Amino acid sequence: MWRKLRLYLDFVKIEHTLFALPIAYAGAILAGEITPRVAFLILTAFTGLRTFAMACNRIIDREIDARNPRTARRHLPAGLITLKEAYGIALFGLLIYFISAFLINRTAFLLSPIPAAVSYVYPYLKRFTCLSHYFLGLSVAFALLGGWIAVMDSIMIPWKVILFALALLFWEAGFDMIYALQDAEFDRMEGLHSVGGHFGVEFARMLSRLNHAAFFILLAVAFWGDQIVMLAYPFVAAILFSEHYVIRKGHDEGRIQMSFFYLNALLSAFVFISIFAQFLLNSGIF
Repeated sequence: MWRKLRLYLDFVKIEHTLFALPIAYAGAILAGEITPRVAFLILTAFTGLRTFAMACNRIIDREIDARNPRTARRHLPAGLITLKEAYGIALFGLLIYFISAFLINRTAFLLSPIPAAVSYVYPYLKRFTCLSHYFLGLSVAFALLGGWIAVMDSIMIPWKVILFALALLFWEAGFDMIYALQDAEFDRMEGLHSVGGHFGVEFARMLSRLNHAAFFILLAVAFWGDQIVMLAYPFVAAILFSEHYVIRKGHDEGRIQMSFFYLNALLSAFVFISIFAQFLLNSGIF
């Protein structure tokens, strides 16, 4: 039983929740005080939606994954889990997501189909357009906006949160371009539209840097005047620089793991901590 559970968790890469869960909580903190009930429901909603999204990605791309030497050992191509099990995981995640959204508030529930639809459509887009990287960026933007709506029960979102959401879209798109570098040659042969596969590795690196520059500028504008967050700017810039420095001489799996996973998880946590510290300062707690 436990072996099967570990297999399912690995199938949806549950550890990658570290990327955006802090962003969802940052959205909630920007809205105001967050109750333990809402904090828990944000966790279940986010985890449920991400489980659904990842399962859909693996199901929809299973034939492509089987042809790609790098991904041929994934759970579905390798036969580690069945297609029926994969659909079950996706539906379970979606159910948890919708139940959580219903329990959060009316606005969250009414808007909940939008992120779910984006998650389902995303895997298909790489077959048609390089804009798939930016479509994926919507998922992190939705995490932030969802956290804010979970507290406020409103779509009257302030400009600071909107700018921050736009910044996150560029952040996600930029590091997704980095992740896709390891499949650039395969994408080119298959006619898939990653930026690296369509325009070449060097162009993808350049565009990724531009996306991260846009992220940093929008982040700076959104939080201009917030002392603690502004103090974090040099550290955010250093992490972004490190992401690109790591892949300067290659994009093998080890370098991608460092740039894509570890450094982005660090950046996400660091941004959350600085926003939370700013909240404590504004609340007069310290």
